[in-house]
Amino acid sequence: MSDVSVAQTVTAPHRPQAIPRVLSIAGTDPTGGAGIQADLKSIGALGGYGMAVVTALVAQNTHGVREVHVPPTAFLAAQLDAVSDDVQIDAVKIGMLQSAEIIETVREWLARVRPPVVVLDPVMVATSGDRLLDPAAEDALRTLATAVDLITPNLAELAVLVRRPRATAWEQALDDAWALASATGTAVLLKGGHLDGADCPDAVVAADGAVHEVGGTRVATRNTHGTGCSLSSAMATLRAGGAAWPDALVRAKTWLTGALAHADALGVGGGNGPIDHFHEQRVAAEPTRPEAPRDAPAVRGGAVGSAPAASWAAQVWDAAAAVRADVDALAFVRGLADGSLPRATFLRYLAQDALYLGEYSRVLAKASALAPTSAEQAFWARAAESSIVEERRLHESHLGSPPDAPAPQTLAYTNHLHASARSYGELVAALLPCFWLYTDLGVRLAAWRHDAHPYDDWLAMYGDPAFTAATARAADIADAAAREAGPHERARMSAAFARSMEHELEFFARA
Repeated sequence: MSDVSVAQTVTAPHRPQAIPRVLSIAGTDPTGGAGIQADLKSIGALGGYGMAVVTALVAQNTHGVREVHVPPTAFLAAQLDAVSDDVQIDAVKIGMLQSAEIIETVREWLARVRPPVVVLDPVMVATSGDRLLDPAAEDALRTLATAVDLITPNLAELAVLVRRPRATAWEQALDDAWALASATGTAVLLKGGHLDGADCPDAVVAADGAVHEVGGTRVATRNTHGTGCSLSSAMATLRAGGAAWPDALVRAKTWLTGALAHADALGVGGGNGPIDHFHEQRVAAEPTRPEAPRDAPAVRGGAVGSAPAASWAAQVWDAAAAVRADVDALAFVRGLADGSLPRATFLRYLAQDALYLGEYSRVLAKASALAPTSAEQAFWARAAESSIVEERRLHESHLGSPPDAPAPQTLAYTNHLHASARSYGELVAALLPCFWLYTDLGVRLAAWRHDAHPYDDWLAMYGDPAFTAATARAADIADAAAREAGPHERARMSAAFARSMEHELEFFARA
């Protein structure tokens, strides 16, 4: 563990390792969704080299735990020593520790070896709500929490650690996280996934009260097994790779949202299945010009993932495969990915995009006015506000102010959007590519991100989990409109989507 203060660890990057060597100390899951199996996948997916020490052998599947076998603590100590006697460890992630004796064994080893980064995921409460540890073990875990760099409890575990009722609102959860951080002197990763509602925020809370919040929207899937294990392992890996805790959270949350969005496609088990740890690698490995249409990141259960053939959104996305391949092949996109894009070219693109956003926000407002439900009205209104405030702030941070005159491709695109407002279905179809294509690029280009990347803020914005979720919602709305539309209206929707995709290609090509 580092000898710098917690406040420093929240803001200052750790000395980076090109390939962080990360040790998981946790129990097993033979179906591969949680425990050390999930940890090793997460570490590998985020660029680290994973190692594992087993604290418990667990007979479980996607339906639940059947039996647990805990090896003697002497064997646990022997495993720990065998790794640290030979390998330089850059980070440690700690998961399932079943007794005070086991916890003390791990704490003594940490004090002796002093790994640079230690993340504690306190496994204390079962999904059923049952407490997993006796009072002595809970007290021992509170002591261990003072000897690590980051604690990642869920809301039930946080409540046990601070001896309070479980939080039911975000502000209450923030107060509990600060109480734990101040009591232990350790940063806390507060997770909002178990709160009610569509929003799913997370935050890093420091012992000095500093809060670094990352927003997000819930991905609707039952396949969430191992989410907590995976997130804590990702944080350990990213921190060992040089990211400050808040930056690590942004990257880990982007990756985890994608893993949840792709989880249903795995088809593992009949219960609460695992997430797709390697979704980014699969997307990145797709050929530029596939012979057959690739799986569309369309709506499935409210998330961006493989959609059934009956989905209108999946059909028009597949139909645009050639246009998408042309976008991927552009020198602009390739240069944006690896950071080699000339600065002047990027600024020319941003200048036109800033002008585009002004008109785009007006069209989003039209969609809000035409929307048939209050929920859809609110969605398009929030999108209009975001395009004005959040995205434009990014442009102005680079440009200062946009130019006065739109280029021909900018004017053509915005004219097309305004002309599509003849009906609600046609308009949302025309708007969808600006969500979807940027999300598709943002998620795939996230693998190229690093602190020194000249366009990292652009990649971060369009790879952000909140933007991914907004794209899923926009596609869901468009699908609903297509289901209500007659054949002629559906044809106009498809044509509007295809024309917007062509405008997106032209916009990038003319940059």
